Amino acid sequence: MKKLSKKNYPSIVKKLLPFFIKAGKKSIELSGKKLKIFTKSDQTPVSNGDLAVDKILQDAIRSITPDIEIVSEETIGTNKVGSRTTFWLIDPIDGTSSYIKNKDEYTLNAALIVNKKPAIGIVFAPKKKRLFYSYGKGHAYEIKNKKKIKLQCNIIKKNSVSALVNSSNPSKIIKKILTKHKATSFLDVRSSYKFCLIASGEFDIYAARPRAKEWDIAAGHALAEHAGAVVSTHQHKTIVYGKPRFYNPSLLVRRSKNI
Repeated sequence: MKKLSKKNYPSIVKKLLPFFIKAGKKSIELSGKKLKIFTKSDQTPVSNGDLAVDKILQDAIRSITPDIEIVSEETIGTNKVGSRTTFWLIDPIDGTSSYIKNKDEYTLNAALIVNKKPAIGIVFAPKKKRLFYSYGKGHAYEIKNKKKIKLQCNIIKKNSVSALVNSSNPSKIIKKILTKHKATSFLDVRSSYKFCLIASGEFDIYAARPRAKEWDIAAGHALAEHAGAVVSTHQHKTIVYGKPRFYNPSLLVRRSKNI
C-alpha cells in the first residue's frame, strides 16, 4: 500500500467491509451450541467466536495495511508495552457476555488510530444486520437493507433527551451527569452498539466512568464523532489513544453540543 493519507481512508474501508460481513456470519455460525467458552488470564470470558472473528479481521487488515501495527484485545500479549501514535485497534466481539447468551447486542469493531485520534471506525452488529462505518467528519454511514445511509446526528431536532447506560443500576455520578443534561429516559446497552445508536440519532447521550480499554470504544468514538456527535471526558477534555496500558478515561458522548 502507498503512504497512508486521508485520501486512502475510503478505499481502506471499502476493502474491509466485506470481511466484517464474513466475520459477522462466522460469529453467528458459532453462536449457540457451537460456542466454546474459555477464561483468559484476567479472568474474563472469551469464546471460539471471538478468536475466529479476530483472525478474519486481523488477516484482512494486515493484507490491506501491512505496515501498520494491529493491537487487538485477543492478542494484546504479543504487542510491546509502550505508547503509540498510529495503529489499528480491534475488539473482535464487544459485548462478549451478550454473545455468549446468544443475544443480539454484540458488535465487531476496528478503528484506525492516526496521531492518537480515531480516523476510521467500523462497527458491525451482525444479528441486528446493521453495519456502520466512518472515515472523517461528515463521512459516517450505515448500511441497512443494502442501502447506504449518511449519518448526521447533530442536526436532528427532538423534544426530549434519551440516554444510554452500561448498567441496569448506574452510579450516582452517572445519574447526576445525565440529569444535568436533562435526560428523561434510559436504556441499558452492553456493547459499542451505544455509539451507533447515538450516531444514528436514535439516542442522545451516553456517560461512563473510567472503565474498559481503548479497543472497547475507539471504533464507536470515530463513528459518533464523524456523524457529528461530541465525544470527550466528563471534564470535556479530548480522548486520545495509544496509552501504554490502553486504559480509558471517563467518557461522555453527546449527539449534539446543544445537549
